[in-house]
Amino acid sequence: MEKPSKSATSLKELIKTAIDDLEITPDEYKQIMAYAHADGHVDKEEAALLAQFHEMISNGTLKRVRG
Repeated sequence: MEKPSKSATSLKELIKTAIDDLEITPDEYKQIMAYAHADGHVDKEEAALLAQFHEMISNGTLKRVRG
């Protein structure tokens, strides 16, 4: 099994910190998306994390709030 990339590990921590209160502000959302795309490449680990993140927003687990 491959070890997750450093950027994926950092992205996971960024998402975890942002969702601790089950709410996502516009700034947190922008920061997560910017970090994921900062190197110009979304690897498979990052794609999986982003898919889970968006699913949590879609199913109501996370609530997008105004900043």
